[in-house]
Amino acid sequence: MHREIQRMREIALVYLDRSGGLQKFVHDCKKYNDSKQSYAVYRFIISINPSDIAELDATLGNYILHNPIQAAQIFQSVCFIAIKTLSLIEPLQTEAQISILLKPTHLPPLPSYALSLSAFPFNYTSQRFYVSEGIAIAMGTVTKYTQGARFLCTEETCPFSEGFRYIRVHLPGATESATVRNDFVCSLCSSPLQEDMKFRVLGDKQIVEMIDAKVLNALKGYSNDKSHFRIQTFTVFLRDELANKMKIGNHYKIIGIPACVQNGSQATACIEVNSVQLCKPNGPSFVSDNFKYLLSMTSSSCWRFTAILANIFASQVVPPGTYNTLKLAILLSLVQTCEKENADYLDLLIVTSDTLVIDRLLNYSICLLPRGIRHPPSSEIFPSVSKDKHGTGSASIHACSAVLAKGGVCYIADLSSYKKDKLELLQSVLESRTTTVFIPGKKYGEEADQQVTISVQTNFWSFVDVDSSSKKHIQKDNFVIGQMDVSLIPPNLLDVFGLLIYDEFPSCRLSSLVPHILKKAINPEAMLYRVSQQFKMQDYEEFILFAKNLHVELSLEAESLIQGYYLASRRVRRDSVNGPTLSASALKILISLSKAHTKLSLRKKVLEEDALIAILLLESSLTLKHGKSPLCVAPNPVFPFDLSDENSLQQRDSYLRQCHHQLWTFIGAYGPGIHTRTNEE
Repeated sequence: MHREIQRMREIALVYLDRSGGLQKFVHDCKKYNDSKQSYAVYRFIISINPSDIAELDATLGNYILHNPIQAAQIFQSVCFIAIKTLSLIEPLQTEAQISILLKPTHLPPLPSYALSLSAFPFNYTSQRFYVSEGIAIAMGTVTKYTQGARFLCTEETCPFSEGFRYIRVHLPGATESATVRNDFVCSLCSSPLQEDMKFRVLGDKQIVEMIDAKVLNALKGYSNDKSHFRIQTFTVFLRDELANKMKIGNHYKIIGIPACVQNGSQATACIEVNSVQLCKPNGPSFVSDNFKYLLSMTSSSCWRFTAILANIFASQVVPPGTYNTLKLAILLSLVQTCEKENADYLDLLIVTSDTLVIDRLLNYSICLLPRGIRHPPSSEIFPSVSKDKHGTGSASIHACSAVLAKGGVCYIADLSSYKKDKLELLQSVLESRTTTVFIPGKKYGEEADQQVTISVQTNFWSFVDVDSSSKKHIQKDNFVIGQMDVSLIPPNLLDVFGLLIYDEFPSCRLSSLVPHILKKAINPEAMLYRVSQQFKMQDYEEFILFAKNLHVELSLEAESLIQGYYLASRRVRRDSVNGPTLSASALKILISLSKAHTKLSLRKKVLEEDALIAILLLESSLTLKHGKSPLCVAPNPVFPFDLSDENSLQQRDSYLRQCHHQLWTFIGAYGPGIHTRTNEE
């Protein structure tokens, strides 16, 4: 066995030399040697490529993958000999002072190396590397742990009462009490050992709770997936350079060593992480043939494809041709979701008396995204703080619905059921796209209070039931602004939602909606319409993931139209007390709507036709909030007719061209110094 170990040491040295690891090691030694500080433990990180080292020597490669703690001792011996041979660190005395952390760049893509956070049984006793994926749903604050410590014999005449014979370093899964104890005895004279506190080495530690990404399916509220599974959070330890490498709500792939941590009478399975990699799901590079055919058949007009798309969307939930404006707004919001900072968000607030159907429609729609979350009323919308359950006494921040919906949609359901303080917090987040968590230092063992700011990168959907009698947190007096009673909604909250949509329930809709609901109640899986078979839920999922990843740019013509409308509207929409009622955020909403319509049309250049749809949707929303303007759009400006055949599509195109002309007339009359078109243009 000794001969085999010696051979692996030689191979390890060859690998370090060939991979550039030896050069990095020498550089790290120089930093330690140049430092005036005395160290009990010298810590080195060695990056290991399993493929390269297995090709060099299969035995050592297998040893690293399946016995990483023992493999680290081989590299420890190699590094100690190198330091002594090359005189790299003068104060170094014993091999025990060297702490080696092996970091594999990847693991073999085989099932035996994957650790599922939801599968049972969970193998936490093998002490070898595994790769796993999950979402960070709770994060503790960064605390200190003992990275290494020096112990001395208490018998003064013993040779081990000085020097660096007894060194304790942290091992995966070890608690603080296991690393630093008071019951060690000298191997030479059996006298008790005592820690030399001057040489204790401290490192950073952060505890993160992760959960399998399958949990997102359970939080959608509605899904075609009928499989049953049990999901439990899992504890992950980030140490030293990995502390603060994770952000709450993100999806990560980790490589680490499973362990079992004893906390009193309880045992907790955990993973000591060696590397962290952010997972970014790539959308499909295609759309279905049916969508391609529909796009080619409607290429004569920039408006027809999205009109038909809205008309037939969600035919499993509502009959085709109903709720077209709302369905178009939903599709626009779906394609305008991403995880980038300062993205173009598109929030929806629906005012309706038909809450059952609206709830079903919104629930169906969030299932088309990987991160569509239906907020359960019993939990918190935004992150909260509690004490860490692992006995450290530090604070732990828990992700809630808004953070878990990162890059997707958070559906809050009926706003009228929430109290005033929750609505004010929602308003603040919609304005800043951040939420702040306050951590009182006295309560969580810290010297000072902390404030942690968390980015909220999601679209919010909600509705208000106009027939609701729950008005406890709203001013009792009825007041009407624009064209509807908005007494259920605080005015400031109303303004920060991107689009306000009033879904009036006409009696003519009953003839198609009631039979649909009854048939679905009898047979929920039934395909009642031909379009339901042609455009299935999976087709829409692929379409939205493809469209949302398109990179679009504003054309000069579209920019001119948006700017002209915005400035003209600022002039005409104003009151004598507060000035313009059109906020600066309206310009962002216009750009976001225009880009979303372009993505939905599978184009990369925002045209005037896209900007026109955006303006009509926003003007309709402003009319509901503040009343009509001189532009004077129709009650349902984007879908003034039922789309039943080719003639109705031509009629709609003709109507939208008239709206386009009226819009330029409006800009010419009220826009300050904006170039307007002549008849010749």
